[in-house]
Amino acid sequence: MTTDQMLVEAKDVSLSLSGRKILDAVDIRVHAGEILAMIGPNGAGKTTLVRIILGLLKPDTGRCFSAPELCIGYMPQRIVVDPILPLTVQRFLTLSHRATEQQLCQVLDEVGVERLLKSPVQHISGGEMQRVLLARALLRKPDLLVLDEPVQGVDVTGQAELFDLIANIRDRHGCGILMVSHDLHLVMAKADRVLCLNQHVCCSGHPETVSSDPSYLELFGSYPSMALYTHKHDHCHDLHGRVESPCKGDTGHG
Repeated sequence: MTTDQMLVEAKDVSLSLSGRKILDAVDIRVHAGEILAMIGPNGAGKTTLVRIILGLLKPDTGRCFSAPELCIGYMPQRIVVDPILPLTVQRFLTLSHRATEQQLCQVLDEVGVERLLKSPVQHISGGEMQRVLLARALLRKPDLLVLDEPVQGVDVTGQAELFDLIANIRDRHGCGILMVSHDLHLVMAKADRVLCLNQHVCCSGHPETVSSDPSYLELFGSYPSMALYTHKHDHCHDLHGRVESPCKGDTGHG
């Protein structure tokens, strides 16, 4: 995919379930090489819209379009694994995608958890599991990554590192990223564009533009300094949120 190529687009999408309007005339598009953050309150229809884009739900009205031969990597909010099920990270990653051990090590190394290959999934932390789920999505070599609450269950001090990782993946692979998140203070700093959803599109555009839009302020309050927070400090965190000082592989940058 070339940079700026349209990957997916939904036009005038509406959906009602059990008589309740979930989405009302929603337009959304994602281009190659960009991070689009979709934000909104609980019940805004964000996950429903993702399912429509993935082809898992059919809207009542409107249409979805995708680039020819588009490959999508999807990272769900959460996966519940039976605690008595003997399932290693290696086996988990190959349940839906064939891959050699070398390929698995490569993608786990990219997300920073190669050492977990043989670990039972029940024994890894929330932050580690999110990285394993990201690795699972990357195994598809996607043109588009769809990430539904990617920092779910991650300690607040480790969230910035995960968002940095997601931005670096975009830079390395040139893929488009559609990211659903409640973590406004970090996602606004990493996104190229933001779409604020509350059944309908309240506002969209560059993060600075959205953060001053009356519709955004009505939903989230007047916290522009928080929303555009940039994470800069002179230490790092491990996957559990603990401070590592000095940083592993530190190059002297803050």
